[in-house]
Order: sequence, then structure tokens, then C-alpha cells
Amino acid sequence: MTLTLVQEALGPPWQQPLRGSLDQLVVESEILASNPLGDPARRPLYVYRSPGVRDGVATHVPSVYVLQGFPGQLDMWLSRSAFEPTRLERLDAMFAGERPPVSDAVIVFVDAWTSLGGSQFVNSSAIGDYSDYICDEVVPFIDANYPTVADPQRRGVAGKSSGGYGAMVLAMRRPDVFGALVSHSGDALFEACYLADVHNAARALRDHFDGSLETFWQRFAARERFDFARFGAVINVHAMACAYSPDPEHPTRPLLPFELASGRLIPEVWERWLEHDPVRMVPGHAQALAGMRHIHIEAGRADEFFLDLGAQAVSHELERAGVKHTFELFDGTHGGLTYRYAPAIRDLLDAL
Repeated sequence: MTLTLVQEALGPPWQQPLRGSLDQLVVESEILASNPLGDPARRPLYVYRSPGVRDGVATHVPSVYVLQGFPGQLDMWLSRSAFEPTRLERLDAMFAGERPPVSDAVIVFVDAWTSLGGSQFVNSSAIGDYSDYICDEVVPFIDANYPTVADPQRRGVAGKSSGGYGAMVLAMRRPDVFGALVSHSGDALFEACYLADVHNAARALRDHFDGSLETFWQRFAARERFDFARFGAVINVHAMACAYSPDPEHPTRPLLPFELASGRLIPEVWERWLEHDPVRMVPGHAQALAGMRHIHIEAGRADEFFLDLGAQAVSHELERAGVKHTFELFDGTHGGLTYRYAPAIRDLLDAL
């Protein structure tokens, strides 16, 4: 499978000129062309080139693939908060400054958004084959068009929240593609991070949508605005069910892990979710993880979704498996972590 370059867009006006450059591309995917949600096969793809790569003097450089959280879209990487550098500006600043600059690299920002809010970066009959899209289309496209080393030991993956989940899972399942990973508050320990949403979704469906997912989606389609704080749990649980528990008899539909009428867990469906939990996956992928050049797991101690507990549980499983890694709990919540991305990518590039 190969990607076709459709167009190269102009970048946004920056407050300060970048030392490197950002290519904003649009690519067309063969793998996503028949996805069951009917989502676009044409996808944005952002590629940051460090100064040496931009100037054509750096070759055979490492690459890092950056994944977004749920329900993020690619252009959110360019957003600015008051008195803060953008994520791109923080990344760009790594290549100059008081500390010795990091070696040249290509940083790839991958779009795996869906009309449900995200894909969890997995292959699913109910969403599409987003793992294959990244590993078998995007990565070869980058290696064919940029001066990157086509070797998993020179290629890493990083992300936050669902993106952190994707970083862990892609590295475990595709060590032939990725040889290092960073997870910021990645989804893990599903009984801690997802069960509250299961209960909130059951309650929201009961109280506002006649206990019916069909009613929810009809009203969602007709909305003028969406109260994510009140009803985001329904979207989240439905999207995760599409990723983790598609119905074998109706592959484009999900099986929810709870009874709509009562909110009671359905054990056999919940077990299918747990098969995708990084905490449970580590023992079965210990060999692949042991071959990673760099693994860093972290989360804020006050994470609202208890992903600090998930990070801790992943770290414990890595320790039990004898896998070398670094682990950090820091003072913080699930949001406001932008300042942590660039230093983590610096460490990742140093390892690559």
C-alpha cells in the first residue's frame, strides 16, 4: 500500500519564525478508503523538519510519530494558549537554546480522527484499520519522501491520553515499525479509567435519551452545540466499544460492555475490552518491549481519569517483565501537559 500526495498546504503565520519548517500535507489512503464510518480517506499529515533537515544538510535522521488524544484533530496542534508557546514552537526550540541542541530529526503528526472522535490507533471492523494506516502507509510514505532511517531502532512513537495509549499499543504490536515509545497519561488500567464513563453513559442514556443509543445519535446529528461535559461519556464509551468490542455478527457495530436498561457490566464484552488494556498486554509482549531503545511512561498525580494509576500499573508490569523503562508521576492533572511533550521527545531522540 502507498500514499498519494494530494496537495501541500501553506503553513500558518507564526508569531516567531520556526528554526525548522512544518510541511502541512494532505495524503490519500488506500487502507482507509473503505472504512465503515465513511470517514475521509484523504487525511492531513503534518511533518516537522528540523533545521538541518530543512536545509538539506542532515540525512539519515531518526523520526518520531506523535499521536493525539481523544477527540483531538490534527489542527489542534497549532492552537495557542495565552502567554504560551504553541506545541510546534516548543518542539522547534529544542534545536537551539542554552542546552546542547538535539540532533536533527523528522517529527510526524498523524491524523487518526474519526467521526466518533478517534480510532484508538487500532484495527477495527467498526472503525477502520488505523494501525495499518499508520504502520503500513504513513511510515513508508515518510521514509520515501524524507531523509529518515527506515529502521524501527531509529523510529519512535509518542502521544498523550488516547495518543499515549496508541504509542504503547503500536509499539507492542508492531515492533517491526517502532523501536521506542513515550506515553503521557495513556489510557491504561481500564477498570480505573473507563468504568466511570460506563456508568455516566448508562445514566445519561437513561435520563435524556430514552435508554437508546439510536436516539442519542439522532439528536447528536441535529445538534447546534454539544455539551461534552454532560454527554461526552456516551461518545467516549461508544467509540471505545467500536475499537475494542465490535459485534462479531454485525462487524460494523459495537457491543457495549453494559446493559442499557441497568448499567450492569456484561462480563464477556468487558473481557474483550481488557484484552486491549496495556496493563494486561505487557506480559504477552514482553519480548517486543525488551527490544525497545527507550520507554517512558508518565502521568499527573491528580489525573481526573485515574491515568496516574494506569501509568503506575503499566510500570509495575514492565518491572515484572524485566523491561527497562523510566516512569514518572508529576504534580498535575490530565490537562495542561503541553510543556512536557518537547523534553520527552528530546529524550526519545537522544535514545534513537
